[in-house]
Amino acid sequence: MKVELAQLAGRDHATAYNLERALAAIAACAPDTHLIVFPETHLMGFPTAATVAQVAEPLDGPSVRAVQAAARERNIAVVIGMAENDNGRFYNTTLLITPEGIALKYRKTHLWASDRGVFEAGDRYATCLWNGVRVGLLICYDIEFPESARALAQLGAELLIVTNGNMDPYGPTHRTAIMARAQENQAFALMVNRVEAGDDGLMFAGGSALVDPLGTLLFEAGRAEATFSVELDFSQLQIARKDYRYLDDQRLKLPGEVVEHACGLRELLIPAR
Repeated sequence: MKVELAQLAGRDHATAYNLERALAAIAACAPDTHLIVFPETHLMGFPTAATVAQVAEPLDGPSVRAVQAAARERNIAVVIGMAENDNGRFYNTTLLITPEGIALKYRKTHLWASDRGVFEAGDRYATCLWNGVRVGLLICYDIEFPESARALAQLGAELLIVTNGNMDPYGPTHRTAIMARAQENQAFALMVNRVEAGDDGLMFAGGSALVDPLGTLLFEAGRAEATFSVELDFSQLQIARKDYRYLDDQRLKLPGEVVEHACGLRELLIPAR
């Protein structure tokens, strides 16, 4: 599978500009590209509590419709982030859009500090079968929680796609996290981040990456704005899962207890859940 990573410098509160750049990137995809991935909330940038009602759009709004039309025209799938307005409730949402329409919707479940008071948290994980591969979506801060990727793995995910809006000085944090999430779930993990400065002065760290199911970093971008092409060999899934499966071997439902000692020390034995 050939995938293009659109590591772009979006603009906050500039939907027309961001949409134009997304459509141009889709139009410029190579003929054999199956999927193009954009950063977190690429369509609208990052709104504030004061602006989210003005910039957020419903899933059937003009920006998503334009991306759907471009996907149909190029016969390509698109993963792109947006600020979603669901009848006055706002979510940090990522969509997998195919030529047939929206195949998968994910609302960010772990809100970063700048998300709080702007968006509501999503309440579920989901995967879908696309192009013969089971795909799951995550957004930025989600990948710092192993349980998020594990939930998708338990739903059968073979490819984890992360739309990212990670900023300095946390680039190394997400580099480590994306490799760990791929290795511990024996799945491909693909992350696309924003670059350059946002309206609030944050400097986005780039570092878009592709990791194989063994946790090996196959590709890592720098900090420059660019579109990168990578290829995924899904025979690597069988290689990674040949001798053992973490999902089958994990032991989570073990009892736990607090052991009290006469000297006042406490030994904590915590059950896994």
